[in-house]
Amino acid sequence: MSRLGPLFERLKTEGRRAVIPYLVAGDPNEDLTVPLMHALVEAGADVIEVGVPFSDPMSEGPTIQKGHERALEGGTSLKSTLALVAQFRQTNTTTPLVLMGYANPLERQGYAFVADACADAGIDGLITVDLPPEEVSAMNTELRRRELDNIFLISPTTSDERVATITEQASGFIYYVALKGVTGAGHLDTEAVEAHLSLIRGHTDLPVAVGFGIKDAETAATVAGCADAVVVGSAMVDCIAAEYASNGNSATAIEKATSLISTIRTGVNLATSK
Repeated sequence: MSRLGPLFERLKTEGRRAVIPYLVAGDPNEDLTVPLMHALVEAGADVIEVGVPFSDPMSEGPTIQKGHERALEGGTSLKSTLALVAQFRQTNTTTPLVLMGYANPLERQGYAFVADACADAGIDGLITVDLPPEEVSAMNTELRRRELDNIFLISPTTSDERVATITEQASGFIYYVALKGVTGAGHLDTEAVEAHLSLIRGHTDLPVAVGFGIKDAETAATVAGCADAVVVGSAMVDCIAAEYASNGNSATAIEKATSLISTIRTGVNLATSK
């Protein structure tokens, strides 16, 4: 059974919001990934979103694209990403993990194989960025067989009709892309985010996470006022890359990332305790 549903139910009861950091598996190297995941949980992460390195990550901005490139140069693949997840699960069996990737590697392996491999490794849900809801039935059959959630992106330009189509297929939570374009771009319009979340909630009772544009405690706290979760992607990938590039030290790179997540956790808690 997916850990996402029970987590969001508990957070709702407690009046709290989830903090979801995103990392690219194997960036800047595979040895850093599992210690980073554990450190993020200690810093206040409720869910971890694990990116599968891909050669053409079309929805990502330059920061995360470079993370994919570094991971691919180091040899990280879907198979080795799941091996890292399984390693994390040896000592953490409670934190929900979401795998974020693109359709091509999954289709090559076959949805039945992917569902089994993800479930066996300890994944709770998948985000397949470029798989439209009209083409998801085969994947959903296999994911449901292993009780995995299928999480979809909804953007500011998604029509009300398409929101209805997406939410019919989704489970776990909805990922609302707060900005037009790629990750790491632009500035948040919180009033627009709130309006779009109201539209989405008119179609589903699923929790709604907001990502793209959340980079510090202030932006996270503002979004936490209307969302069920905040996703931190480009800001975290960037701080890890910058620190590691400056001295090649994995420990200090992890410290930078956990400091960011801890600060965001504090900001979200303060915003939702008022």
